[in-house]
Amino acid sequence: MKATLRWKLAQYFEKRWWKSYLRNKTSVGYRTWKIDYWKKLLVIGEISLADGNKILDAGCGPAGVFIVLQNYQLTAIDPLLNDYETQLIHFKKSDFKNIEFIHTPIESFKRENFFDFVFCMNAINHVQNYELSMNNLVDSIKQGGTFVLTIDAHNYSLFKYLFRIVPGDILHPYQYDLNEYKSHLINRGVEIVKEVLLKENFYFNHYMIVAKRNKKEPST
Repeated sequence: MKATLRWKLAQYFEKRWWKSYLRNKTSVGYRTWKIDYWKKLLVIGEISLADGNKILDAGCGPAGVFIVLQNYQLTAIDPLLNDYETQLIHFKKSDFKNIEFIHTPIESFKRENFFDFVFCMNAINHVQNYELSMNNLVDSIKQGGTFVLTIDAHNYSLFKYLFRIVPGDILHPYQYDLNEYKSHLINRGVEIVKEVLLKENFYFNHYMIVAKRNKKEPST
């Protein structure tokens, strides 16, 4: 019950955050900036896609990586998609004709071994059920496929445990450090091939992890 309430609060404040963040930004100006941001991130991560690749943008938000990958077979999911479309002028599904948008949380999404690339950008610690969400994302990747994850990882154990007790970081129900995130991937048979520090802050550093789903399942 406590976890559910914390997630519902996080979702409520997520919508408020987007409204506040985009309030003074034009649709064209923000989208232009965001396209440039995603393109640079793909270069930094040395992420190369091929024609025919199937891609999932999980927890896509109103301006996820989907905006620069429209020419691929792309599915974008988020539990707040309908809210973003009705409450923000910056996101309209009709602007992205080739993308399959699904209004759903990651926990409810299931397409086993379907995608060549799964992107989960700044979203995995927003979920209601972390373990189920992570399982679903990994299960959705083809054997040998790529998992691209961006995260805010705690720098100090003291604040990590404090934030788990007290919602000092209200938008994120789950609080982990970098080694914990990496272990969650490795334990699911995902091999980390690249780790990039994108931004340094006091409480959290912002990282991108690029990983491959092993062609053989890990031994138990």
